[in-house]
Amino acid sequence: MTEQLGAVLDNPVPAITLAEAEALARDAFGLAGTVRPLTAERDRNFLLTTGDGRDYAMRVINAAEDPAVSDFQSRALMHAAAADPALPVPRLHPPLAGSSPEAVWQPADGGAPCRVRVLDYLPGRPLYQTAPDRAQRTAIGQCLARLDAALAGFRHPAESHVLLWDIQRALQLRGAAAQLPDPEDRGLALGVLDRFERHALPGLGDLRPQVIHNDFNPHNILADAVDDRRITGIIDFGDMVRAPLVQDLATAAAYSLAPEGHPLEGPAQLIAAFDAACPLWEEELEVLADLIATRCAVSVVISGWRALRQPENADYILRNYPRSLSGLRRMGALPRQDAQTYLREALGR
Repeated sequence: MTEQLGAVLDNPVPAITLAEAEALARDAFGLAGTVRPLTAERDRNFLLTTGDGRDYAMRVINAAEDPAVSDFQSRALMHAAAADPALPVPRLHPPLAGSSPEAVWQPADGGAPCRVRVLDYLPGRPLYQTAPDRAQRTAIGQCLARLDAALAGFRHPAESHVLLWDIQRALQLRGAAAQLPDPEDRGLALGVLDRFERHALPGLGDLRPQVIHNDFNPHNILADAVDDRRITGIIDFGDMVRAPLVQDLATAAAYSLAPEGHPLEGPAQLIAAFDAACPLWEEELEVLADLIATRCAVSVVISGWRALRQPENADYILRNYPRSLSGLRRMGALPRQDAQTYLREALGR
C-alpha cells in the first residue's frame, strides 16, 4: 500500500497558469471570464466567473487519473441529477465539441494531457464552518439517503477501480498504520483494522452494493448561508466507487462522532434519518460501528502519511485529521458490543 500511496504522490498536480485556464474555459467550453485558484489535493481547481456573473468550478484533472475513472465520476453526476432533479448536486457542463462529458487539455510544455471538467459552483457554506446539531445531522442523513437512491441504478465499467479511500481495502493500510508516530494511536489503528478483518470483512460481499459518494464529510457538504440545517450542495465526487451501501453511511457517520458524551450520539442521529428513508438490513447494522471506526483509521493513516510526504500541502491534506484522530481514539476505545447496542437502541431495533 505504501507503494500505491507513493505512486499517487509522485504525480504532481497539473501546472497551469491563470491565463491558460481562462483560455481553456473559453475555447473548450465557451465560457469567457476570469478564474481564481481553489484548493485541491491531486488536481488543479478554479473558480470561473463569467461576464454575466455566473460561477463555475473548473477542474483540471491529474494526468495520472485513469480517463475511465474520470468519465465514471462525470457520468455518475449526470445520472444523479437526472434521477433526482431537486438533489443539490452540481450540474455538469460538457465541452463544445465531442460526446465526452469532459474536455482534454494539452500542456504547452508537452506534458501529459489532462481531462477537464466544468460544473456549476454551488452556493453555501461548508458544514465545517457551521454549528452542528441534531437537526443538521438529520438533514445530512436524509440527503445522503436521497443521493444513494439516485445513484442506485448507475453502472459504469470503471466503478470498481482501486481507491485508497475504499474501506473495503482497508487492510492494505496496515503497513502505513504501523508507521504512525504515536504508539497509542498506532495501537488503536491496528486494533481497529484487526476488528474490521475479524467482524466486518467476511460479510461485506453479501451486503447491498452500489456506486456511492464515499466522502460525505463536512468539507464536501454545503449549508444554506443563513440556515445551517438546510443542505444546499454536495460536492467532490472524486472518491466514488462501487461498494456496500452501508459504507457510504459509515463514512458520513464517522465525521459526526461526538467529542464528548457517548461517541456515537451524533452518528446515531444521522443514521436514524438515513434508516427512516432507506431501512438498514440487520447485516448492515451488525457491521456499521466497525465500518465507522475503520473509516476513522483509514483517514488518520492516509492523511498523516500524505502530509509527511507533501508538507507544502499539509494544511489541506490534514483538514479533517483532528476530527478523524479524535474519532479513532474514541471508537478504538469503545467495546464493539457497546457500540452495537447503542446503535440498535437509537434505531429502536
